Amino acid sequence: MTTTEPIVRPALRPTPAAEGGQRIETRPRLGFGLAVAAQILMAVGASAPSPFYPVLAHEIGFDAIVISAVFAVYAGSLLLTLLTTGSLSDHIGRRPVVVAGFVLLAGSMLLFWHADAVAVLFLARILQGVASGLLLSALSATALDFAPGGRAGVAALWNALSPGIGLALGALVSGVMLDLSGEALLDVFAPLSAVYLLIAVLFFLVPETAPRRPGVWASLSFRLTIPSAIRSDFWRGAPAVIAGWATGGLFLSLGATIVRGELGGEAHFWQGLGVVLLAGVGAVTAFTLRNIAARSMVLFGTSALAVGTLLSLIALGVGSLPFYLVAAAVTGMGFGTAFSGVVASLAPRIPRPSAPTPSPRSTSSRTWRSGYPPSSPEHWSGWSDSRPCASGMGSW
Repeated sequence: MTTTEPIVRPALRPTPAAEGGQRIETRPRLGFGLAVAAQILMAVGASAPSPFYPVLAHEIGFDAIVISAVFAVYAGSLLLTLLTTGSLSDHIGRRPVVVAGFVLLAGSMLLFWHADAVAVLFLARILQGVASGLLLSALSATALDFAPGGRAGVAALWNALSPGIGLALGALVSGVMLDLSGEALLDVFAPLSAVYLLIAVLFFLVPETAPRRPGVWASLSFRLTIPSAIRSDFWRGAPAVIAGWATGGLFLSLGATIVRGELGGEAHFWQGLGVVLLAGVGAVTAFTLRNIAARSMVLFGTSALAVGTLLSLIALGVGSLPFYLVAAAVTGMGFGTAFSGVVASLAPRIPRPSAPTPSPRSTSSRTWRSGYPPSSPEHWSGWSDSRPCASGMGSW
């Protein structure tokens, strides 16, 4: 696991307008809302390409194996960037990292818009993976920095729900636009590019919460370790983590192709609906079950994954699209809870940093960032670090 030393969030400097308290209250609220909205919109861009894959495969001419490879380079570049730059915002500030990430993300959307060759698709996905790797830890740490009233649990909950909400919205919008618009690539990816650039600009309106500090180059190195206190439980939980995210990767990369080729779903809405159900039901289930015991959540999640996968195979065997969509919803229940349960069981036992625990109004920048962070706010103790302690694909 990779860690960095905690830093303390600076107090926001008052301005003349802040004498009456208005600016002091408004700026943090803007910062928190912007950080949460940015996470959701980043996830929208992660799933937006999924319904387009069958269309691009037909127009450009490539097989399903290419779709899998395009998705794989995205996941690989995201993970590598997250591991190397996860604590970068602790050293140079949140704003530079977030702005750079959204500018790169806008560039990737422009490439998707003009995707007319396999090489362009690969480049778009790699660029998107780098951008997402930069943004994942910085945005979740920003949300914690601006947590309303210093309540880290509120920020943790939104950090957990944002990926699922965004993934569901991205696939839904793309599927609908493909059915309604004659220029779907333009109508989906051009607005996303503009929105990402707008977010980059808006981050100049919120205070910087991470002052510059030395050690930026050293922070780019990483060492993967598992604390001995949780090592055995970590490996016992690893199959649930792998199963959950492998399922998510399958749906996001080949889900639309399967619906079109195997189940006769010609409408792009149906092709994207599998991803919508997987991610949307996953987010709702994670929220609904956020207060149950971690072990119970893992058992529920892995069982739902197993049952949902079995139902998907049956649906494919009988060629039933409605049955397949029901199976996707059941699978989504496991997708949203299996990983959450594993993380929730491990998080309380991860060794805390040696520095004193900051007060609620002066949170450090130590953030737990995973695909779905600990589902219950009680698992958060007010400390966070933009370097991930454990990393899943927070936003595919």
